[in-house]
Amino acid sequence: MRGLCLLALQLLLLVLALLHQRKCHGLLLPLTNTLSSLRVANGTTTTTLLPIHDLLRSSSLRSAARHRRHRALRSPRPRQPPPAHRQLSLPLAPGSDYTLSLSVGPASAAAPVSLFLDTGSDLVWFPCAPFTCMLCDGKPTPGRSSRLPPPIDSHRVPCASPLCSAAHSSSPTSDLCAAAGCPLDDIETGSCGSSSSSHHACPPLYYAYGDGSLVAHLRRGRVALAASVAVRDFTFACAHTALGEPVGVAGFGRGPLSLPAQLSPSLSGRFSYCLVSHSFRADRLIRPSPLILGRTPDAADETGGFVYTPLLRNPRHPYFYTVALEAVTVGSTRIPARPELGRVDRAGNGGMVVDSGTTFTMLPGETHARVAEAFAVAMDAAGFARAELAEAQTGLTPCYRYAATDRGVPPLALHFRGDDATVALPRRNYFMGFKSEEGDGVGCLMLMNGGEDGGDGPAGTLGNFQQQGFEVVYDVDAGRVGFARRRCTDLWDSLSRR
Repeated sequence: MRGLCLLALQLLLLVLALLHQRKCHGLLLPLTNTLSSLRVANGTTTTTLLPIHDLLRSSSLRSAARHRRHRALRSPRPRQPPPAHRQLSLPLAPGSDYTLSLSVGPASAAAPVSLFLDTGSDLVWFPCAPFTCMLCDGKPTPGRSSRLPPPIDSHRVPCASPLCSAAHSSSPTSDLCAAAGCPLDDIETGSCGSSSSSHHACPPLYYAYGDGSLVAHLRRGRVALAASVAVRDFTFACAHTALGEPVGVAGFGRGPLSLPAQLSPSLSGRFSYCLVSHSFRADRLIRPSPLILGRTPDAADETGGFVYTPLLRNPRHPYFYTVALEAVTVGSTRIPARPELGRVDRAGNGGMVVDSGTTFTMLPGETHARVAEAFAVAMDAAGFARAELAEAQTGLTPCYRYAATDRGVPPLALHFRGDDATVALPRRNYFMGFKSEEGDGVGCLMLMNGGEDGGDGPAGTLGNFQQQGFEVVYDVDAGRVGFARRRCTDLWDSLSRR
């Protein structure tokens, strides 16, 4: 009997230790950068990596397209069914996006899917067979991008479900049930969306983004993040047709359909990731980037250099993580940001979105021009020669002739609203050296012009390239975003051993 009691006590202590670990550190998941598997055929049986200047050009174009789509967002309007329409942008830049793996379907026959991590949207979707993707030739399909039949344990979401309304930009359930073909008397009595009316399911969704689109059906079924964490009634979308996007997306935005929002309260209120610095070189991605769901800081984390900035409320686009950028410092020159970067108006315009799905940070035209001018003055004073051909090749500006041993590149820092909420960027996060198409050593400012000042949507975007080497925590419960310098490979090693 004493032996049994001792064994029970040991098991209890083990359970308590595991619970304490989950409480302090959350659920650890690996993120894979698409660069690690990106290859293009060269006409033979072998493959080669894309040149860095090609990756930069593609990433700059995709970043601009995504930012334009964010700024083109409008407040929801009544629209004729079917299908309902919601504007959404998706990450498309090869070599600069991050994927995580989930499994869908019953535990006995679960199938893995690889999805882009995207804090700029709030829906989880993946391709479902039969699947047709137009203009997808040559697009990267990192990891195991399965085209599964709809999971056998899943079912269509009813048209009267609040999640159906959420997926259709909060359209009234009466409109959605009418789009699904429900009779008027059933709409009036509220019986159209009952589980017995499976043929009156949520209408198909049409999503438009930077340079593509997709049509999907909303379903509910089992989704697992790890061997010990599964959600049986998870709401996701099955896409059967797409334009320009052969993979899927795990939306981490603030909406009710996002992946964090559908997890248990212990995991949903706070998450973080730490993106391993790569400078578009696959050989630097020796370990995955840690994604931590339910991240709760312990004493070591609190003294580990986190600075926090409050989240701004966006009444029209509540799924964005919007913060206030107040200034940018280049060298010793402090440049005040445009006023719209520090506030969000009642129409949902303004602020800076923290977005894992956009590669490069986008600034309003005037702010970017002043930052680029201050950077150019400092570079000219240090004797760097302009490399205009590299600017044409990459879409980035200004660019200079540069070698890794050169000194004189000015420091750059972002100043967010909050107590000492200054994020000093490592040089490689804002000025990266590489070989041009001609083989010369060059370097470019990795912040982009987001277009004309004013207008609709977010005024700026904080891209994932500038987030590299930081643990970025999205503290939804406390209404803030935090940044702390980290060696992300070391963070992965330390957390994966626990």
